[in-house]
Amino acid sequence: MKQPILAYGHSILKQKCKDINSSFAILSQLITDMWETMYNANGCGLAAPQIGKPIRLFIVDSKTTYENLEEPDRSIYFDEDDEGIKETFINAKILERSKDLWDDDEGCLSIPSLSQKIKRPWSITISYYTQDFQQQTKSFSGLTARMIQHEYDHTEGILFTDYLKPLTRKLIDSKLKQIAKGRIKTKYSMKFI
Repeated sequence: MKQPILAYGHSILKQKCKDINSSFAILSQLITDMWETMYNANGCGLAAPQIGKPIRLFIVDSKTTYENLEEPDRSIYFDEDDEGIKETFINAKILERSKDLWDDDEGCLSIPSLSQKIKRPWSITISYYTQDFQQQTKSFSGLTARMIQHEYDHTEGILFTDYLKPLTRKLIDSKLKQIAKGRIKTKYSMKFI
């Protein structure tokens, strides 16, 4: 079932989330709802706090982005053997970040109609549990790593706007206030403060 996405300004979006275990009630249904909610909003990732659940759970689909890119663009955003992922991340912990950084535009379903260039590491190594609570430690790069870092940040109470320089932040402040108050139109359901 599609869930409303919390808009910028909700306190849950700024909370550090809690780990869960395999007995977490309705986990499978929650994950199903998150995929449905994300695809309904044309997103590529979604974290549980964005639908009001302050737990360390997020999903990422970089495979669809890879498939929709033209061949020359694939080599810009994805390493040679990377064709993207569709993955659930539970209790994730980033273990390593590369020193190699890159800028790219980022947006967020909780901050619709606004994107900014954000500098992030090109590659990461992350430990997490899958939907079936199988522990994994994997390395990701390029756009897949960027999407994971963005959603991981949500479980840490961090939004992409937190990385902006003070002047840039000041320039978009009125837009952020409009989003928080619901003075925007979206094609998906949202909860405003």
